Amino acid sequence: MQWGDNRRLSFHTLLYIIASLLPCISMSGQTDTIAGRVHNIGTEAVVSAVRVPTSVSSSRPTWQIDREAMEQLGLQNLADAVKRMAGASVKDYGGMGGLKTVSIRNLGAHHTAVSYDGVTISNIQAGQIDIGRYTLDGIESVALSVGEADDWLQSARHYASAGVLSIKSRRQGPDGSPLEVKVKGGSFGLISPSLRYWQPLGRRTTIAANAAYMHADGVYPFILKNGIERTHERRNNSDIDSWQGEANLYHTLADSSRLDMKLYWYRSRRGLPGAVVLYNRRSTERMWDEDFFAQALYTRQINKWLSLQSRLKYSHAWNRYQDTDVKYEGGRRTDVARQNEYYLSATLGWQPTRSLRFSLAEDVAIGNLRSNITISDNLTDPPYPRRTTSLTAIAARYSHGPFTINADVVGTYATEHVKAGTQPADRHRLSPSVAASMRITDTNPLYLRLMYKSTFRMPTFNDLYYIRMGNTGLRPENAHEWGAGLSWSTRLPHVVRHLSITADAYLNHVTDKIVAFPTTYVWKMSNYGKVRIHGIDFTLAAETPLLPATARMSETSLTLTAAYTMQRAIDRDPRSATYNNQLPYTPRHSGNIAAMLRTPWVNVGYSIVMQGRRWSSSQTIKQYELKAYDEHTLSLSRDLRLRHSTIGLQATINNLTNRQYDIIQYYPMPGRSFTMAATLKL
Repeated sequence: MQWGDNRRLSFHTLLYIIASLLPCISMSGQTDTIAGRVHNIGTEAVVSAVRVPTSVSSSRPTWQIDREAMEQLGLQNLADAVKRMAGASVKDYGGMGGLKTVSIRNLGAHHTAVSYDGVTISNIQAGQIDIGRYTLDGIESVALSVGEADDWLQSARHYASAGVLSIKSRRQGPDGSPLEVKVKGGSFGLISPSLRYWQPLGRRTTIAANAAYMHADGVYPFILKNGIERTHERRNNSDIDSWQGEANLYHTLADSSRLDMKLYWYRSRRGLPGAVVLYNRRSTERMWDEDFFAQALYTRQINKWLSLQSRLKYSHAWNRYQDTDVKYEGGRRTDVARQNEYYLSATLGWQPTRSLRFSLAEDVAIGNLRSNITISDNLTDPPYPRRTTSLTAIAARYSHGPFTINADVVGTYATEHVKAGTQPADRHRLSPSVAASMRITDTNPLYLRLMYKSTFRMPTFNDLYYIRMGNTGLRPENAHEWGAGLSWSTRLPHVVRHLSITADAYLNHVTDKIVAFPTTYVWKMSNYGKVRIHGIDFTLAAETPLLPATARMSETSLTLTAAYTMQRAIDRDPRSATYNNQLPYTPRHSGNIAAMLRTPWVNVGYSIVMQGRRWSSSQTIKQYELKAYDEHTLSLSRDLRLRHSTIGLQATINNLTNRQYDIIQYYPMPGRSFTMAATLKL
């Protein structure tokens, strides 16, 4: 299997790492026992047990990456972290200002919920979240769950999604440092200062705030291929200026209940790098964005049996798109959109016994969109849609001995009102889900897990009301997920501190897929499509100590992680001209490998992200083929401890081999780049 041209960097590397660690598995089951009577050994005895990671014991596939790993690998933004999770694919349009969205097991970004500190981020206009705008400075960990997480007090929105990407904020400074100042710079004109402050206010209250600015001209070289011709070009209109601020308050009340509050603000102006087709490198599209939200999360243990978690959120988003071209009247087109959402959620949990839990979650959201875009040339007024959505989730969890069963059903009701044009019909649906896990062995945890989940995604306001393409008669897109997997974990004292392996097979069906389909004169959004997706996800994580810690030096250790996905996603609509063909931008094979070496002198992180060949169209012909690629990242970091502060230094080389590739056809990704960062912790 070739990853690229004349290069055999394949999954053989991944399989070799897995195979090299397998001998550890057979050694881990040997134990020594004493039976019949109690012996006094006269010295201190330490009893150790295998700590089961969440990714192993969860009844649904779950992967997580923490702040320490993100920093050591030199990851630049949230999208870089998600690319290293099994089953997740990130669409990246290239450049500093390019859109980056996440899809779980090829179900599409609209089916993936993005949660920030337990509250979902929403976008009713486009239905997908740009995860590239979230910096990693204020993030403690990122977790990806297929289905939903095992949190029994989660919101109904989480239950209603096909998968959840959960972002968790840092609640305190590193090593207790109240102030952190960071400056990052690098290739393509990148400069990004940031500031983070953390301070306790008494015994019950803590505040945390961070702010960041980023500027990049985004001009990077690439090679334009046209037949046998090769020309050296430079990427244009990929600049970005962004400002981001966040403030958090964490308070514990007298009755031990908790209140978490967050204010978030983001603003950017950027160029939208256009498609490079033949010799056309011109792009004049510009975008201005502003996002703001305020949210509160309240958690209370009412008594021994009852728990409550409630959420309140207001979000506002504004964007302006502008394109300059002679084809527009007056030589310029400007689209302005403003959306607001009011969201209220509450989850009541009841635990009558240690083995049995029930929860009832209710979410209500009211969202509206005001835009200067009309749905058709026959209407003079924009539609100004308003949607009210109610989600009700009833869930049960039973856990006894080696067995755990989770089941839930979500009821959805949505109604809309428009100022102009046709008003779509009300929508209502019931969506069930069930997941189970069983621990097969007692010594080294080996789990079997099974899952079924039914979800659907509502048409977005763009699907319904976008100029000349919108279709208010669209039906929701339905998805059905089946999965089965094995997960295993062990340890060998003084040899392997932790080793875990997971393998999950899945089958997804999507019907009434919402796509842009050509009609007699124009393209129109339509329910047209059946998709079948089946594949296998493998993950491996291992950590081993190399040199023990001494009085003067810290420990030297090595951590290895690997993930591999084999997936086939095909068009199963008999009416389609591409029946039984692989879906666009879906590689058969993808994966990643990461190694983190921690030493007393310098920390080294090295990672490889790989994707096999894909096609930009359902027509799997040479014209639409995207070559396989592998992207290497090397990062070196060192902390210098002073008397009252710490200075952290980091140098990162992205795309070490200077590989040119496209994730989206005609949108070339940057080649080799350098990033330097210095962090002062006071």
